[in-house]
Amino acid sequence: MEVKLRYKQSEAGLIPQDWESYNMLQLTCQIMDYRGRTPKKLGMEWGGGEIPALSAGNVKKGYIDFSEECYFGSDKLYRQWMTKGDVAKDDILFTTEAPLGNVALVPDNRRYILSQRTILLRVRPQLVSSTFLFQMLLSEGFQRILADYSTGSTAKGIQRKKFELLSVALPPLPEQQAVAKALCNIDDLITTLDRLIAKKRDIKQATMQQLLTGKTRLPGFSGKWEMKTLGEVASVAKGTQLHSSETNVEGDFPHFNGGMSASSYTDKANTPAETIAISEGGNSCGYVQFISEPFWCGGHCYAIVPSKVDKRFLYHALKGSQASIMGMRVGSGLPNVQKSALTAFKIRIPCDSSEQAAIAAVLSDIDAELSALEARREKTRNLKQGMMQELLTGKTRLI
Repeated sequence: MEVKLRYKQSEAGLIPQDWESYNMLQLTCQIMDYRGRTPKKLGMEWGGGEIPALSAGNVKKGYIDFSEECYFGSDKLYRQWMTKGDVAKDDILFTTEAPLGNVALVPDNRRYILSQRTILLRVRPQLVSSTFLFQMLLSEGFQRILADYSTGSTAKGIQRKKFELLSVALPPLPEQQAVAKALCNIDDLITTLDRLIAKKRDIKQATMQQLLTGKTRLPGFSGKWEMKTLGEVASVAKGTQLHSSETNVEGDFPHFNGGMSASSYTDKANTPAETIAISEGGNSCGYVQFISEPFWCGGHCYAIVPSKVDKRFLYHALKGSQASIMGMRVGSGLPNVQKSALTAFKIRIPCDSSEQAAIAAVLSDIDAELSALEARREKTRNLKQGMMQELLTGKTRLI
C-alpha cells in the first residue's frame, strides 16, 4: 500500500504525521474495575443509602440512563466498595459486556458505586482530553476494533488485558479539545431534540386521554358519544401469506406480516393506501399503525377498513388503546391476537362524524410535529456520524 507523505503507519493504522498512537493503558492513569464485587461478598446488602450503583444497564451509548433500575448503597457500603477512590466528573464509563462498548461520561461529582460489567477510565490529561477519548470510543472505527477483539457467542465481551492494549490515534491536545467541543455541541443538540420529542409525546398522550374519552370536548361540539365494537364500525380482514419467491428487495410495495415495520418488499399490493394495520402474531402482536401507501398485508397482519367511522379517528382510538389490544394476546410459544377478540373490542365514538374528524385532525397535527422532530433528530445523528468519520481520522482538521 502506498503511504502518502503526510501520513504514517502506527499501531492504530494509517494516521496523520502529527498524530500519535497510544493504547488504553498508556492513556489512563487509573482503570477502576470492580466487576466481580457484590454487597454479599463484603458482608453487606444493597439499600440503606442514596448512592446509586452504575451497572451496564445504566450506561448507554453516550449517556447514563438514570431512568433504568439501579441499586442504591449506604455510606458504609461505598467506603468498603470504592477502595480505589471516588468517581469524578468527566471520567469515562465503559461497559465490557452485555452490552459491550457502551460509553458515557460521568456527569457530575456526586458519589457513584461502579457495579456489574462496567469499568471506569481516568485519563492522563497531559496526553488526552477525556471528552475526545469518549467520542473516539463511541466511533464506528473503534467499535469495529472492539468487536474484532471480543469473545463469547451469546453475550459479547472483552477481557481487561485485551482492552488495555487497544490503540487509538490522537491529534495534538488543542485539536483534541476543538474536535471534542464540536462533537459535544452536536450531542447537546441531539439531547435537546430528545427532550422535545419526549415532551411532545407526553402532550400527545395527555391529549388522547382527554379527547378520545370525551372528557374534554373541542369547541362547538356537545353531541352524544356511543360505545361500539370494532366489528360494528369496520371490517377486520386477515392478510394473505406472501411466498418468499414473490418478495423483491427493490419492489415498490412494503410487505407487512406482523411486526412494527415492513418485513420485505414486493412488486404487488393487496391493500390500498391509508389503511389501519394491526399485527396478528409474534412479540409485537397488537401493534397498531396507519400505513399511508399501498402494501401487501401478510398472513400475520390484520387490515382494518372503517365503514361507519372516520378512518383517522379510528386509527387514533385504536392506537390509544394499543396496550389493551396487546393485552388480548393468547398463546405462549407464538402469541397472537385473535380476530374474534379484535372484532369485539369496544371503542367510544362521537355520534357526530365532524367531531370525529376534528379530533383526528388535532391528533394528526401532533403526529406530524413529532415526525418532523424525529426526522430532524435522525438528520442530526447522521451529521454527527459524518463529522466523526472526518474529525476522528484526521481527514478534516479543525486546527
